[in-house]
Amino acid sequence: MARSIAFAVSNRLPLVATVFVCLAAVQLITASCTPEPAPYAARATIQR
Repeated sequence: MARSIAFAVSNRLPLVATVFVCLAAVQLITASCTPEPAPYAARATIQR
């Protein structure tokens, strides 16, 4: 039983590792992008 569990885990491990590496790469790419500046209308001052 332990052997079958070990084989199942070892067969899925490369796929899981690849998914984590891809997710980390996507996060790095999106973090390096600069956000677009806010439009001028969004920064209007409130007068009292």
